[in-house]
Amino acid sequence: MTDTTTPPVLLIHGLWMTPLSWHTWAGRFRDAGHEVIVPGWPGIDDRSVADIRRDPSALRGIGIRQIVDHYDAIIRALPVKPIIMGHSFGGLFTQMLADRGLGAAYVAVTPGQPAGITTLPASTLWTGTPILSNPFGRNGASPLSKGHFHFTFGNDLDRAASDDLWEQFAVPSYNRVFFEGVAAAFSEKKGASHVDYARTDRAPLLVITGSRDHVVPPAIGRAIVKKYRSSGSPAVVDYREYEGRTHRIVSQEGWEEVADDSLAWAVTHARG
Repeated sequence: MTDTTTPPVLLIHGLWMTPLSWHTWAGRFRDAGHEVIVPGWPGIDDRSVADIRRDPSALRGIGIRQIVDHYDAIIRALPVKPIIMGHSFGGLFTQMLADRGLGAAYVAVTPGQPAGITTLPASTLWTGTPILSNPFGRNGASPLSKGHFHFTFGNDLDRAASDDLWEQFAVPSYNRVFFEGVAAAFSEKKGASHVDYARTDRAPLLVITGSRDHVVPPAIGRAIVKKYRSSGSPAVVDYREYEGRTHRIVSQEGWEEVADDSLAWAVTHARG
């Protein structure tokens, strides 16, 4: 039976992934009685991994604002504001949707940073080399090699186990999204990922990182939280860091702890 006393939970996946990457948390939340909504990015929608690999043309030229507008429309069609949780670039989109006041509470899981946060560790930039190494491919859709997937998502696994996960989950990227994300780090006011850090009426936000994450190391999560807290806004921004967790935190062994913590925090802090 669905719990009608709490908001629905809307989950936003990250780059190189599809809604399938949330199968762990989505199933657990539904088993706990919550309504869970897991829409794909525009161009991914409900397509299979194999179909997207076969024809990634629908991913080309799509940028950050277009994706956020896509989720904006989905959320505004709901009868109540949802709890919004996003992973990786989905965590960035979660913060941008928070800036639009669309959620009851927000959980940004190993999130990309909004405009104006210049913390970009070497490992973060390396994860983007399949995209950034070809500036002429800004509007393209680049595949992620098995080797790069191992560095980015499977660094807690041996190569064979990582390759198995690549087969199940990895899809080509939206190149424009990564280019816009990096460029916005140095353009707070005009960057595609702009948010108002000082917004006073923003619902509570939780930022989560993992100590072994190559894509969003804790330094990025801490910088995000510091930016919000130093803005002078009284809005709640909390931070949690999980030892030994990688960028695959939503499905890595022990994911249940992070999922349960996130849901408990969100339900406790959700605004009607």
